[in-house]
Formats: sequence, C-alpha cells, structure tokens
Amino acid sequence: MKSHLVFIVSNTLLLVFCSSAFVQSASPPSLSPTPAPAPAPEFVNLTDLLSVAGPFHTFLDKIQSTKVIDTLQNQANNTEQGVTIFVPKDSAFSSLKKPSLSKLTDDQLKSLLLFHALPHYYSLAEFKNLSKTSQTTLAGGQYTLNFTDVSGTVHIESGWTSTKVSSSVHSTNPVAVYQVDKVLLPEAIFGTDIPPTPAPAPSPDVAPDADSPKSPDTEAKSPSSSSLGKSSSYRVISMGIWSHLVLAISGGLALFL
Repeated sequence: MKSHLVFIVSNTLLLVFCSSAFVQSASPPSLSPTPAPAPAPEFVNLTDLLSVAGPFHTFLDKIQSTKVIDTLQNQANNTEQGVTIFVPKDSAFSSLKKPSLSKLTDDQLKSLLLFHALPHYYSLAEFKNLSKTSQTTLAGGQYTLNFTDVSGTVHIESGWTSTKVSSSVHSTNPVAVYQVDKVLLPEAIFGTDIPPTPAPAPSPDVAPDADSPKSPDTEAKSPSSSSLGKSSSYRVISMGIWSHLVLAISGGLALFL
C-alpha cells in the first residue's frame, strides 16, 4: 500500500515538473522594443511659398505655365543636393523694357527661368566660397552665374544683369529662396552684345544770379558808367569853350562900332 502511494506521488510530481518545463520552453523570448523610425523631412511646397511671399506672382505664373515648377520641386524633394532659387519681384519684370521676354521661344523662356536656380542648397554665408568660380545653373552648362560677397551682401553677375540678393525668403536645407532686385538675363540667350549703361541725365541749366560777373560780350555791349561820365564831362567843356569864344567875338565887334 505504501509503495503504491509513493508511486502515485512521484508520478504526480514528475508530471507537474514536466508541464512547467514545457510552458517555459514554449513561451516566446522577450525582445527589447524597436525604436520608431525618424520622421521624414517635411517637403517645402514652392507654389505655396511663392504665393504668400514677394509679391512673386509674375515669376510664379511663368514657372507654372512652363512646368518649370515641377523641375524645381523635384530638385527640392528628391535630391540630396537641394536647390537655391533667386526670385525677382513683380516690379523687376514690369521695369524690364529691353530686351523683351515676349519674343522668346518656349525653350528659351524655360532656360531663362531655370537660370534663376542652382542645383544645390546654399546658405547666404556659403556664397563667400563661390566668388572664384562660375556656378552652373539648372538651365545647363552654358548658363552660369558669378557671385561676389561684399560685406555680407551677395552680388550676382550674369553678363546682362548685375543685381544683389535683397532678402532671404526661405533658407532651410534643402530649399533656399532669395529675393533679387532684377530679372537674371543670360548671355546664352541674348548674346554678348550687352547694351551700355545709360549715362546719367545732364543737370538742368541754372540762370546766373544778378550779382554774378557778366561775360565780356555783355560788358562790351552795355556802356559802362565811367564811359557815360566821360562823355558828359566832354560836352560840358566844349560848351564852355564855345561860349567864351562867342563873347570874345562880340566884344571885338563892339570896339569897332
């Protein structure tokens, strides 16, 4: 009887031990939590940006009608280099008389608009390192810009255009947008026969003051007071001589009579 009871207790303990070991082996291993992926950078919508800044309506209308906006947006969103855009204000287009942009072909207009962008993001401080070489724009190899940093102000030279960056509209990698005072005109479209800068208008003639010295001609034409005085004295002396002569002749006739 005792041996039978020992057998039952031992089998029970063995069954419990095996069950707990199975549960432990079947439980999945504990894993450390996986960190959440970093959020993707927020894309800059160039259409929205240029719509509220500026006013840049003329430039925005032209890059939209020519589909250049798609090229700029793709460069901003899908490349590691980013993009730098120089945007003229509406007044820069309205003041542009010659050459006229209305005579450009569709391809030339697209190139002119792409001429306003560099295929790389540049902060204003980085333009100090660009002064020694010409920078190729998104328009291609023939379309280059030259930059000069003058006491922190970025000056741009395109051959036909000399202007400067007047303000920073947006400058966060990968997109930089800067306002410029003039439309950038490339030599690749308009040639190297750059019109000379017009001379400043001559200053208006000012009438001479009353006390200013007279010219020699004026002095020759107008008799001086000294000349008038001499003429008067001469007439008085002549009259005195004639009167004495008349009196002498009268006295001589009286003696004879």
